[in-house]
Amino acid sequence: MADKKFEELRSKLMERLERYRETSDEEIYQAIDELLMDTGEGGYVRLSRRNELRIELFNSVRRLDILQELVDDPNITEIMVNGTEGIFIEQKGRIVRWKKSFESREKLEDIVQQIVAKCNRVANEAVSIVDARLENGARVHVVMAPVALNGPVITIRRFPDHPISMEQLIDWNAVSREAAEFLEKLVQAGYNIFISGGTGSGKTTFLNALSNYIPKEERIITIEDNAELQIQNAQNLVRLEARRANEEGDNQVTIRDLIKASLRMRPDRIIVGEVRGDETIDMLQSLNTGHDGSLSTGHGNSPRDMLSRLETMVLMGLEIPIQAIRRQIASGIDLMVHLGRMRDKSRKVLEILEITGYDYETGEIETSSLFVFRELGEDEEGRIQGGLVQVGSLKNCQKLERAGICL
Repeated sequence: MADKKFEELRSKLMERLERYRETSDEEIYQAIDELLMDTGEGGYVRLSRRNELRIELFNSVRRLDILQELVDDPNITEIMVNGTEGIFIEQKGRIVRWKKSFESREKLEDIVQQIVAKCNRVANEAVSIVDARLENGARVHVVMAPVALNGPVITIRRFPDHPISMEQLIDWNAVSREAAEFLEKLVQAGYNIFISGGTGSGKTTFLNALSNYIPKEERIITIEDNAELQIQNAQNLVRLEARRANEEGDNQVTIRDLIKASLRMRPDRIIVGEVRGDETIDMLQSLNTGHDGSLSTGHGNSPRDMLSRLETMVLMGLEIPIQAIRRQIASGIDLMVHLGRMRDKSRKVLEILEITGYDYETGEIETSSLFVFRELGEDEEGRIQGGLVQVGSLKNCQKLERAGICL
């Protein structure tokens, strides 16, 4: 059926729905069925296409229009809407152009407003960059005019319907069993672990898997800019999400505010989804005030680059000597896990690094590599072969000893 015919059906459907102040999903489906019968569309359109029309019409008025089938597809990890110029999707690590696209900027803007409204966010010319999330937990980033020149740009990061376990990561050769068992004992013993990596390297997925090692009786508080974490099997879990200021610039609640508030909630573990700015100083201070076993993530090219970025982010919010910042980092973070995305599009743990202390003579943070990924070539299908190799031993074993855990 031509797009013109679909638009006619949608227009008639909207006219029928305008009669009702509130309409349930069932009533919308009933109106669609009546419309298809009244217009005679059910007479010559094959049943499969009629069912497709039914779903498309419903998605156009109640959900995300043509994006809904992409959001519902578990094989798609990223959806990229470049205004009205095209839609691209990432599937199995490959980015391809999708067959459909938005015909008008107005319809695309309606979708944007629908998404941000459900998260109590605002997107307009004054607030042109917005983060939000969908009901299924997918992360949404929106850029509007006047910043986006080719219409609203929407990027949707879709997470698995069921959180990926560490056992699955081992099966996929993303991490070795030896390294996973090593990390399990350190999480249980209360080591503070920071996960670094580039965009799309799997930091959030790995953090979710790692959090399953936290003893079930402990109280966990998660702090995020947009709620994405999927902490499983936690009995005492508190989830906090930052809040943007309203159009008048009031009622903003930042990551820094949430970290400070969490310290008064009697946490055993504090999990900060990602640090991007001046909230880093509050995270480090919480790690240095007895809240062991905390986890966080950040963008970095390597563990050592991540340490430099942490220093820079602290300086965004507080002007203190760099030596003081490095001492805070060295005493607060015990371990760094670095992930990367390989040329075959696979995601792997590339290095596990211990922060052993602070050298007062050189003014540098001391580190020691524990596991490093060693590549052994490619198989016939181009998949990278290799794995994590242990290259060092843990030096700071005090927390393990206090917890009664042996490596």
